[in-house]
Amino acid sequence: MLRLQGVEAWYGSIQALKGITLEVHEGEIVSLIGSNGAGKTTTMKTIHGLMRPKAGTLEFLGRDATKMKTEELVKLGMAQSPEGRRVFPRMTVLENLEMGAFQREDQSEVGSDIERIYDMFPRLRERKEQKAGLMSGGEQQMLAMGRALMARPRLLLLDEPSMGLAPLVIQQIFDIIVDINRTGTTVLLVEQNANVALSISHRAYVLETGTVVLEGTGQELLASDEVRKAYLGE
Repeated sequence: MLRLQGVEAWYGSIQALKGITLEVHEGEIVSLIGSNGAGKTTTMKTIHGLMRPKAGTLEFLGRDATKMKTEELVKLGMAQSPEGRRVFPRMTVLENLEMGAFQREDQSEVGSDIERIYDMFPRLRERKEQKAGLMSGGEQQMLAMGRALMARPRLLLLDEPSMGLAPLVIQQIFDIIVDINRTGTTVLLVEQNANVALSISHRAYVLETGTVVLEGTGQELLASDEVRKAYLGE
Protein backbone atom coordinates (compact mmCIF):
# COMPACT_ATOMS: atom_id res chain seq x y z
CA MET A 1 0.00 0.00 0.00
CA LEU A 2 2.81 2.43 0.94
CA ARG A 3 6.50 2.27 0.08
CA LEU A 4 9.31 4.69 0.95
CA GLN A 5 12.64 4.11 -0.77
CA GLY A 6 15.77 6.01 0.29
CA VAL A 7 13.81 9.07 1.45
CA GLU A 8 15.85 12.06 2.63
CA ALA A 9 14.37 15.20 4.17
CA TRP A 10 15.99 18.38 5.45
CA TYR A 11 15.11 21.35 7.67
CA GLY A 12 17.31 24.01 6.12
CA SER A 13 20.87 22.75 6.50
CA ILE A 14 19.92 19.97 8.96
CA GLN A 15 19.23 16.52 7.54
CA ALA A 16 16.28 14.96 9.37
CA LEU A 17 15.81 11.77 7.32
CA LYS A 18 18.84 9.90 5.99
CA GLY A 19 17.54 7.41 3.49
CA ILE A 20 14.39 5.97 5.07
CA THR A 21 13.12 2.77 3.46
CA LEU A 22 9.94 1.12 4.73
CA GLU A 23 6.74 -0.57 3.57
CA VAL A 24 3.17 -0.79 4.80
CA HIS A 25 0.99 -3.59 3.44
CA GLU A 26 -2.78 -3.54 3.21
CA GLY A 27 -4.49 -4.61 6.43
CA GLU A 28 -1.48 -4.06 8.69
CA ILE A 29 -0.78 -1.97 11.76
CA VAL A 30 2.81 -0.76 11.36
CA SER A 31 4.59 1.27 14.03
CA LEU A 32 7.51 3.66 13.88
CA ILE A 33 9.19 3.90 17.26
CA GLY A 34 12.19 5.87 18.48
CA SER A 35 13.20 8.61 20.86
CA ASN A 36 12.54 12.33 20.42
CA GLY A 37 14.39 13.67 17.39
CA ALA A 38 14.61 10.26 15.70
CA GLY A 39 12.67 11.48 12.66
CA LYS A 40 9.29 9.85 13.30
CA THR A 41 7.09 12.93 12.82
CA THR A 42 9.22 14.13 9.89
CA THR A 43 8.61 10.76 8.25
CA MET A 44 4.86 11.22 8.74
CA LYS A 45 4.93 14.77 7.34
CA THR A 46 6.85 13.56 4.30
CA ILE A 47 4.45 10.67 3.69
CA HIS A 48 1.44 13.01 3.91
CA GLY A 49 2.84 15.64 1.55
CA LEU A 50 3.51 18.27 4.22
CA MET A 51 7.24 18.08 3.47
CA ARG A 52 8.94 17.32 0.17
CA PRO A 53 11.78 14.77 0.19
CA LYS A 54 15.09 15.98 -1.23
CA ALA A 55 15.89 12.45 -2.40
CA GLY A 56 14.17 9.09 -2.63
CA THR A 57 10.67 8.08 -3.69
CA LEU A 58 7.24 7.47 -2.15
CA GLU A 59 4.59 5.20 -3.60
CA PHE A 60 0.99 5.03 -2.41
CA LEU A 61 -1.42 2.47 -3.85
CA GLY A 62 1.04 1.80 -6.66
CA ARG A 63 1.29 5.46 -7.71
CA ASP A 64 4.29 7.76 -7.44
CA ALA A 65 3.37 10.05 -4.53
CA THR A 66 6.77 11.72 -4.13
CA LYS A 67 5.50 15.13 -5.26
CA MET A 68 1.81 14.80 -4.45
CA LYS A 69 0.10 17.45 -2.37
CA THR A 70 -1.69 16.54 0.85
CA GLU A 71 -5.14 17.09 -0.65
CA GLU A 72 -4.32 14.71 -3.51
CA LEU A 73 -3.25 12.04 -1.03
CA VAL A 74 -6.45 12.52 0.98
CA LYS A 75 -8.52 12.02 -2.17
CA LEU A 76 -6.55 8.85 -2.91
CA GLY A 77 -7.32 7.46 0.55
CA MET A 78 -4.79 8.71 3.11
CA ALA A 79 -5.74 10.64 6.27
CA GLN A 80 -3.82 11.72 9.35
CA SER A 81 -4.53 12.33 13.01
CA PRO A 82 -1.61 14.70 13.67
CA GLU A 83 0.73 15.09 16.61
CA GLY A 84 -0.89 17.36 19.20
CA ARG A 85 -4.36 16.46 17.86
CA ARG A 86 -4.91 19.86 16.20
CA VAL A 87 -8.66 19.94 16.60
CA PHE A 88 -10.47 23.16 15.66
CA PRO A 89 -10.96 24.52 19.20
CA ARG A 90 -13.79 27.00 18.52
CA MET A 91 -15.82 24.52 16.49
CA THR A 92 -18.09 21.89 17.97
CA VAL A 93 -17.39 18.18 17.91
CA LEU A 94 -19.93 17.77 15.11
CA GLU A 95 -18.38 20.59 13.06
CA ASN A 96 -14.90 19.07 13.48
CA LEU A 97 -16.18 15.73 12.18
CA GLU A 98 -17.87 17.44 9.23
CA MET A 99 -14.55 19.11 8.37
CA GLY A 100 -12.99 15.66 8.03
CA ALA A 101 -15.35 14.96 5.12
CA PHE A 102 -14.96 18.27 3.29
CA GLN A 103 -13.27 16.71 0.22
CA ARG A 104 -15.75 13.89 -0.18
CA GLU A 105 -18.11 13.89 -3.12
CA ASP A 106 -20.65 11.54 -1.50
CA GLN A 107 -22.00 14.15 0.92
CA SER A 108 -25.28 12.25 1.23
CA GLU A 109 -23.44 9.55 3.20
CA VAL A 110 -21.64 11.89 5.63
CA GLY A 111 -24.47 11.77 8.19
CA SER A 112 -24.38 7.97 8.44
CA ASP A 113 -20.58 8.07 8.80
CA ILE A 114 -20.89 10.57 11.66
CA GLU A 115 -23.22 8.11 13.39
CA ARG A 116 -20.63 5.37 12.84
CA ILE A 117 -17.96 7.57 14.48
CA TYR A 118 -20.32 8.22 17.41
CA ASP A 119 -20.80 4.46 17.79
CA MET A 120 -17.02 4.02 17.81
CA PHE A 121 -16.45 6.92 20.23
CA PRO A 122 -19.59 7.23 22.43
CA ARG A 123 -18.02 10.14 24.31
CA LEU A 124 -18.14 12.21 21.12
CA ARG A 125 -21.88 11.65 20.82
CA GLU A 126 -22.30 12.95 24.38
CA ARG A 127 -20.16 16.01 23.54
CA LYS A 128 -21.31 16.65 19.95
CA GLU A 129 -22.42 20.25 20.63
CA GLN A 130 -19.42 21.08 22.82
CA LYS A 131 -16.56 23.26 21.60
CA ALA A 132 -13.56 21.03 20.93
CA GLY A 133 -11.18 23.33 22.79
CA LEU A 134 -13.03 22.65 26.05
CA MET A 135 -12.59 18.88 25.88
CA SER A 136 -10.05 16.75 27.75
CA GLY A 137 -6.91 15.50 26.00
CA GLY A 138 -8.35 12.02 25.60
CA GLU A 139 -11.58 13.35 24.13
CA GLN A 140 -9.64 15.55 21.71
CA GLN A 141 -7.60 12.52 20.61
CA MET A 142 -10.79 10.60 19.93
CA LEU A 143 -12.08 13.58 17.95
CA ALA A 144 -8.87 13.88 15.91
CA MET A 145 -9.07 10.19 15.03
CA GLY A 146 -12.78 10.43 14.24
CA ARG A 147 -12.20 13.47 12.03
CA ALA A 148 -9.51 11.59 10.08
CA LEU A 149 -11.80 8.57 9.67
CA MET A 150 -14.49 10.83 8.18
CA ALA A 151 -12.35 10.97 5.04
CA ARG A 152 -12.92 7.20 4.69
CA PRO A 153 -9.18 6.53 4.43
CA ARG A 154 -7.64 3.27 3.30
CA LEU A 155 -4.50 4.28 5.21
CA LEU A 156 -4.77 6.08 8.56
CA LEU A 157 -1.69 7.88 9.87
CA LEU A 158 -1.62 8.32 13.65
CA ASP A 159 1.09 10.58 15.10
CA GLU A 160 1.68 10.14 18.86
CA PRO A 161 -1.92 9.27 19.82
CA SER A 162 -0.94 8.60 23.46
CA MET A 163 0.85 11.92 24.03
CA GLY A 164 -0.11 13.51 27.35
CA LEU A 165 -2.83 10.98 28.17
CA ALA A 166 -3.44 8.97 31.34
CA PRO A 167 -2.61 5.23 31.17
CA LEU A 168 -6.28 4.18 31.28
CA VAL A 169 -7.13 6.50 28.39
CA ILE A 170 -4.09 5.28 26.41
CA GLN A 171 -5.34 1.69 26.66
CA GLN A 172 -8.78 2.79 25.49
CA ILE A 173 -7.31 4.65 22.49
CA PHE A 174 -5.19 1.67 21.46
CA ASP A 175 -8.12 -0.72 21.79
CA ILE A 176 -9.99 1.54 19.36
CA ILE A 177 -6.99 1.54 16.97
CA VAL A 178 -7.15 -2.27 16.88
CA ASP A 179 -10.90 -2.10 16.19
CA ILE A 180 -10.35 0.41 13.36
CA ASN A 181 -7.80 -1.93 11.81
CA ARG A 182 -10.13 -4.93 12.14
CA THR A 183 -12.78 -3.10 10.13
CA GLY A 184 -10.37 -2.88 7.19
CA THR A 185 -8.35 0.32 7.66
CA THR A 186 -4.57 0.02 7.40
CA VAL A 187 -2.74 1.95 10.14
CA LEU A 188 0.70 3.57 10.28
CA LEU A 189 1.43 4.59 13.85
CA VAL A 190 4.14 6.88 15.23
CA GLU A 191 4.44 6.39 18.96
CA GLN A 192 6.90 7.04 21.79
CA ASN A 193 5.15 4.52 24.03
CA ALA A 194 6.97 1.60 22.41
CA ASN A 195 5.52 -1.09 24.64
CA VAL A 196 1.88 -0.48 23.81
CA ALA A 197 2.62 0.31 20.13
CA LEU A 198 4.58 -2.90 19.53
CA SER A 199 1.98 -4.98 21.37
CA ILE A 200 -0.67 -4.18 18.71
CA SER A 201 1.61 -3.95 15.63
CA HIS A 202 1.98 -6.54 12.90
CA ARG A 203 5.36 -5.02 12.01
CA ALA A 204 7.48 -2.12 13.24
CA TYR A 205 10.53 -0.03 12.44
CA VAL A 206 12.94 1.56 14.93
CA LEU A 207 14.26 4.98 13.93
CA GLU A 208 17.41 6.62 15.27
CA THR A 209 18.63 10.02 14.02
CA GLY A 210 16.76 9.74 10.74
CA THR A 211 17.72 6.16 9.95
CA VAL A 212 15.92 2.81 10.24
CA VAL A 213 18.14 0.74 12.54
CA LEU A 214 15.82 -2.23 13.25
CA GLU A 215 12.72 -3.77 11.76
CA GLY A 216 10.63 -6.84 12.48
CA THR A 217 7.29 -8.00 13.76
CA GLY A 218 5.89 -6.29 16.82
CA GLN A 219 6.56 -9.38 18.90
CA GLU A 220 10.13 -9.73 17.63
CA LEU A 221 10.96 -6.17 18.60
CA LEU A 222 9.22 -6.53 21.98
CA ALA A 223 11.54 -9.48 22.65
CA SER A 224 14.68 -7.71 21.38
CA ASP A 225 17.22 -6.94 24.11
CA GLU A 226 18.28 -3.83 22.21
CA VAL A 227 14.72 -2.48 22.06
CA ARG A 228 13.97 -3.43 25.67
CA LYS A 229 17.00 -1.53 26.96
CA ALA A 230 16.59 1.53 24.74
CA TYR A 231 12.82 2.01 24.65
CA LEU A 232 11.12 -0.15 27.26
CA GLY A 233 13.27 0.86 30.24
CA GLU A 234 14.38 -2.69 31.00
